[in-house]
Amino acid sequence: MTSTPSAHSEPLPVGPDPDWTRLTIPRAVRRAAELWPDRPAIEDGPVELGFAELAARGLAATRAFLAAGIERGDRVAIWAPNLHQWVVAAIGLQSAGAVLVPMNTRFKPAEAGYVLRKSRARILCTVGDFLDTNYAESIRGEDLPDLERVVVLQGSGEGAIDFETFLTLGDEIPESEAIARAESVEPEDLCDILFTSGTTGNPKGVMTAHGQTLAVFDTWSRGVTLGEGDRYLIINPFFHSFGYKAGWLSCIIRGATAIPHLVFDVPQVLERVADERISVLPGPPTLYQSILTDPSRNERDLSSLRLAVTGAAPVPVELVHRMKSELGFETVLTAYGLTESCGVVSLCTPADDAETISGSSGKAIPGTEVRCVDADGKEVPRGEPGEVWVRGYNVMRGYFEDPEETAKAIDEDGFLHTGDVAVMDDRGYIDITDRIKDMFISGGFNVYPAEIESTLFEHEQIAQAAVVGIPDERMGEVGMAFLLPAPDAEIDVDGLRDWCRERMANYKVPRRFAVVAELPTNASGKVLKYALREQAQAS
Repeated sequence: MTSTPSAHSEPLPVGPDPDWTRLTIPRAVRRAAELWPDRPAIEDGPVELGFAELAARGLAATRAFLAAGIERGDRVAIWAPNLHQWVVAAIGLQSAGAVLVPMNTRFKPAEAGYVLRKSRARILCTVGDFLDTNYAESIRGEDLPDLERVVVLQGSGEGAIDFETFLTLGDEIPESEAIARAESVEPEDLCDILFTSGTTGNPKGVMTAHGQTLAVFDTWSRGVTLGEGDRYLIINPFFHSFGYKAGWLSCIIRGATAIPHLVFDVPQVLERVADERISVLPGPPTLYQSILTDPSRNERDLSSLRLAVTGAAPVPVELVHRMKSELGFETVLTAYGLTESCGVVSLCTPADDAETISGSSGKAIPGTEVRCVDADGKEVPRGEPGEVWVRGYNVMRGYFEDPEETAKAIDEDGFLHTGDVAVMDDRGYIDITDRIKDMFISGGFNVYPAEIESTLFEHEQIAQAAVVGIPDERMGEVGMAFLLPAPDAEIDVDGLRDWCRERMANYKVPRRFAVVAELPTNASGKVLKYALREQAQAS
């Protein structure tokens, strides 16, 4: 296919600063094709797609989804790792007016089945063998009354149709019909439903719209200085808002090159940074800590690295300094968000110093409000901890078909109650101290594990630390610290306990320490606290 979606559609503003709230993802793709037709949009191994070719392949996928009977508002799920076909399928289904339902690649069949049933997805785009699992075949035993077709993006699966064959189904749909469907998508239409992790119950489907998503990530990508010519290694999974919206979608907004990465492996990442001249490498702090402790990094040329965006866990100031001095990053930023806020609440700026970057997650993005409130919903004084409430264009449309949970999350004044605890300073910068559910009470005092973890990271023998509350007859709960040693270090637990007592109040000092070979994490690199609580209980 040589034509592009712009060939038969209405004129589109292609200036650098359109009103993103009035655009849709299909129009953003077309804009990128017109602005940067030959610039590389995606490089996935031997596959290289320019923005014009990406738009053309997305249109081919749109025709296929129309041929499959997809109507506006239908849900289509993608359960696959970071592949260029993932992006093509997402663009295709969203241009058909359907709603994208990304699914966690670590789901077991029962978990995948729940999301497919809850969303009533009509089509599932998945893969054959990945990490010793055939995803397409693994759900054959699930009761999925609404699922009509399984499309395999890569590999094969019994009863599934491969992606290239699926695309040929669209040959019967005129290109003009697909373009008309894409043009009919409105900014207020839902673009996706991202299901929460479900660590406190069944996953809930977070609904967001095209216009708000584009506006949020226009703000995010400008704020972090993502731009034309950047080469962005996307390690964060596409099923997560970071890998999807702050990942390949932001590349489309800014004209950067998206380079998908399948599975995080430090030597492989370092090799790709050097060989593919990566300039943008976002991720959680554990990603950079792992790179810094890998002995092979000194053998690689990392001089292309320019921009790091991190968050989701404490970022010690020493880590910020080392990321700049040892990994060569010019810009290191922290940000904070959650699925219910389109992924972004606050953001640091490139001008912020290392202490600000370490000690905060920035301030509210323009056009939104952030408050820290007490249990009665009253704003707390600056410098005092409180729950983060958010109001603005970044707040979700609600939970899919769950008005009761939506009402719990978003109050009558439009504030999203995040469940996160933060301290706001006089500048409006917020320091996320913990999740309300992670906080524990020891001897009547509130204890925030993130604060303890940040202190523990300063110890020279410790590479990573995670703290959870465990039951205690006298204190109610006490802290237990799981520690990953620094390379060639042996942690002296007795000495560490004394070290902690010198640096924190007695009720914060962990009562138990466990030295471990690894910490359990999810696909986004976040430490799984519930898994650590289970380990603590078992021990």
